[in-house]
Amino acid sequence: MGPQTLPDREPQAPAPYDAILLVSFGGPEGQDDVLPFLRNVTRGRGIPDERLEEVAHHYRHFGGVSPINDQNRALQAALAAELESRGIDLPVLWGNRNWDPFLTDAVREAHAAGHRRLLAVVTSAYSSYSSCRQYREDLAEAIAETGLEGEMHIDKVRQYFDHPGFVTPFVEGVREALLRTQEKLPEIDLAREAHVLFATHSIPTTTAVSSGPPVANLGPDGAYAAQHRAVAEVVMASAGAGGDLGTGGSAAHLAAVPWSLVYQSRSGAPSTPWLEPDINDAITELAEQGTKAVVIVPLGFVSDHMEVLWDLDEEAMETATEAGLHAERVPTPGIHPAYVGGLIDLVTERLAVDGEPSGPGSEVKARPALTPLGPWYDVCRPGCCANPRGPKPALSGIAP
Repeated sequence: MGPQTLPDREPQAPAPYDAILLVSFGGPEGQDDVLPFLRNVTRGRGIPDERLEEVAHHYRHFGGVSPINDQNRALQAALAAELESRGIDLPVLWGNRNWDPFLTDAVREAHAAGHRRLLAVVTSAYSSYSSCRQYREDLAEAIAETGLEGEMHIDKVRQYFDHPGFVTPFVEGVREALLRTQEKLPEIDLAREAHVLFATHSIPTTTAVSSGPPVANLGPDGAYAAQHRAVAEVVMASAGAGGDLGTGGSAAHLAAVPWSLVYQSRSGAPSTPWLEPDINDAITELAEQGTKAVVIVPLGFVSDHMEVLWDLDEEAMETATEAGLHAERVPTPGIHPAYVGGLIDLVTERLAVDGEPSGPGSEVKARPALTPLGPWYDVCRPGCCANPRGPKPALSGIAP
C-alpha cells in the first residue's frame, strides 16, 4: 500500500503549547467502582446492569481494580522525566474518558493553573472511531462542559501505530519470544511449527470500513486493519533482523515464521458482524493444523490493561493449553524507553519554543514512520473514523 493512497499529509505548523495532556480510557480502582465504570463506558446504549455484570467479572477477578490507572500514573511520570531530560519545561496532565481523573476535571484544572494551549497524547495508536475520533469528541465535550470555548485550545499528536518508538518494543518482544520458544522446544521447526498471532481489539465491521479518511482507500476493513497488518509486517521483518531495526544478524530465520492478524474482546449483539478471526478460534485451528507453539502479540495495545490480562493471559492462554500448544505472550510497550521517548518525539514534532520549532532538544528532524501508511495526519481529515451514531463535535480535525 503506497503512500500515494494518503494525499495531503502536510504536517501542522509547530505551536507554543504550554502543557501536555495524557488522555486515556480509565478503569475502576475497587469493587464498588466496577458497575459505575461500566455504565460510563456504555452510556447512551441502554445496557442493563445484568449484562454489564457479564463483563464485570473480568474486573472482579482482579479485586475490581483495573491496572490501567497505575500504568498511566507510571507513564505520566516517565513522560515528565523524559521532557526534563531534554530540557523541555512542560507539565504532563492526565485525564480519562470513563473514570477519575475525568477529562473535564483535567481541563478545568489546566485552565485554573494558567494553561491555555494543550497538546494531547492519547494512549491509542491506531485509527478507528473508538481509538481516535471518540477521544477527539471527548476533548470537545470537555471544553464545552467547562465553558472554556475560545479560552482553551487542545490539539493532539498524530496516530503513532508505525512510529519507531511504538514498534520497537514489539520487535524486541517477538524476537525474544521466538528464541525462548526455540530454547524450550529444541526440536521445533519455527518456520513450520510456530505461529505469531498479532492480536488487537475487534470492532464492528461497519466501524472498521469507516476507519481512516474516506479518501484513503485502504481495503475492505479500512485503516484500522490496514495499519495493524502493515505494522505486523514490519515487526516480523525486523524481529528476524537480529539487531536494531533494519540491521542484519544471525536470527534472520525468525522472519520466516508465519503470522496472522487476529481479534479479541468482541462484545455487542451476536447478530452484529465484527472483525474476525477471534484469537481463540485461530489458536484451536492452528493446533488442528499441526502447529506446536504460538507467540501472542498484543499489537493493538500500549499497556497490560484488562483486555490483555483477561482476554489474552487468561482466556487465550487457557485455549492454547487445552489445545496442547506452547504459548508465549509478548509485553506491551508500557514504559519501555523507546515508547516513552517516541511519545515525546511526537510532542516535539508539534512544539514551538519562542516562535520556533523545538529544535535540537527534540532530536526530531523528520516525522518517522516505519510503514508506507505513515506518517499519519496531524489533523484528522474530513469524515475520518466517522461516529456510527451520527456526527458530534470533535477537536483536532477538519469538519465534519
